[in-house]
Amino acid sequence: MPDVPDGVSPDARETWPHPDLIRSWLGDAEVDFEIRPGDAVPVQDDPEAQAAARRFRDVLGCFASGITVITSTSGGEPVGMTCQSFSSVSLDPPLVTFIPARSSRAWSQIQRSGRFCVNVLAADQEHVSAQMASKGVDKFAGIDWTPAEVTGAPVITGTLAHLDCTIHAVYEGGDHYIVVGKVEHLAAHPDDAPVTEPLLYYRGRYRTTDS
Repeated sequence: MPDVPDGVSPDARETWPHPDLIRSWLGDAEVDFEIRPGDAVPVQDDPEAQAAARRFRDVLGCFASGITVITSTSGGEPVGMTCQSFSSVSLDPPLVTFIPARSSRAWSQIQRSGRFCVNVLAADQEHVSAQMASKGVDKFAGIDWTPAEVTGAPVITGTLAHLDCTIHAVYEGGDHYIVVGKVEHLAAHPDDAPVTEPLLYYRGRYRTTDS
């Protein structure tokens, strides 16, 4: 039986998806990013379970969202991960959230640092999203950045905005963590960006609002 998160009912365990199926969907298993949390959940070989998992993934793919890169520093070096699962939480105090997988290498480094920066990608930064999602490479090769005002986490050049945060709380969420960050500083910088349209993700493809 494939590994499943703690707390799953016995009935659900019997139909839990097999990891090989998910790997075939993703194409490249060597990724470190969050495009629709749950893509990496194992799926069993049972056809009914596969169909249910595929429908779950396809329905979630109907939710269009922006793309961010979560950055920090570890041992004096920049770290980062591509993340779709980002949202605001609270105005007072100013809180935001993102949802990394338990298996994310970048998240373990970000957690130890206690701080992170959310970089909101512009429409011409698909290559940044792809590079930050890759494992086994220098994620920051060829990518310009400056230290954030409060935490020093990387602010990627050309992004639409950034939010400089400290980790406020971390909660378990199945095979993911729900990370809540307190915003210490933030800025929108479309005047500095060559492109002012956002990079979006919808039904398995990158999109933008520019017709």
